[in-house]
Amino acid sequence: MELRTLEYFVAVAEEGSFTRAAARCHVVQPAISQQIRSLEKELGEPLFDRLHRRVVLTAGGAALLPHARACLAAARAASVEFAGRAGLLGGSLALGTVGSLEGTRLPRLLGEYHRRHPGVTVEFTGSSSPSLLAAVRGGTLDGAVVAEPREDMSRVLGSRVLLRDRIVAVLPAGSGTAGRPLTLEEVSRGPVITYGPDSGVHGFISAAFEARGLRLDIACATNNVALQLSLVAENFGIALAPRSSPALSGDPRVTVVPLEPAISFRKVFVWRLGSRPNAPLRAFLDMWPGPAAAGSGGE
Repeated sequence: MELRTLEYFVAVAEEGSFTRAAARCHVVQPAISQQIRSLEKELGEPLFDRLHRRVVLTAGGAALLPHARACLAAARAASVEFAGRAGLLGGSLALGTVGSLEGTRLPRLLGEYHRRHPGVTVEFTGSSSPSLLAAVRGGTLDGAVVAEPREDMSRVLGSRVLLRDRIVAVLPAGSGTAGRPLTLEEVSRGPVITYGPDSGVHGFISAAFEARGLRLDIACATNNVALQLSLVAENFGIALAPRSSPALSGDPRVTVVPLEPAISFRKVFVWRLGSRPNAPLRAFLDMWPGPAAAGSGGE
């Protein structure tokens, strides 16, 4: 049983898909599938049920998952420990992130981090907020930038605020709104293009509509803001996207207007509590300006 195989197993379990797991691990899908089959043969039972559109853990897979996460975390910790014994901070910092962070202070922080600790390899995984939160809690990621969970997770996760953001409406250029806010009632009258249920942002949007007794008619669910804008330009519907997304800057095909009432949320950097952070993570947290957030629950 090799660490790489366990890494593939954890990726499939957290992503619920062989395709997304392959993208996360930067390998082709057949390589993932072959390793999982070999692991199932070695253990003597199936680890996943292959459904039509997703894969789910079997009882055996659920039993293996915490052990696999622990093995991967222990291997990373051992690597860091022996790098430290050599007098130079080394090892890796495994981070996860949602999109649209180009204009935030994160690239600047990572640039300074690399200058101070050139021996540390920073490894990024892109995914949805729920998947990243599960990976941080399970120990396969050291930390992640996510949409702040609406539920209070301050007993298990530490957090620091990266960005205060809000959702805006995106309409075809020349829609005649004259820059005035668009009400949620107006949005609810037509098809909407926005994030799917696998996104942390989706919860904030759906909750805002529910609070006003409105039905959110999502005609197209995608976490790709650039695709959202292209669909708006084709008069597919109104997009609801974060104002911070670089895709919203200077696109002549669309008009961006605020919502009334506003839908606000925060992007936060989170890490697991309950155990001492490894040396690369401690060094990164020491660089972060400002105090740790009191908790990672919603505003």
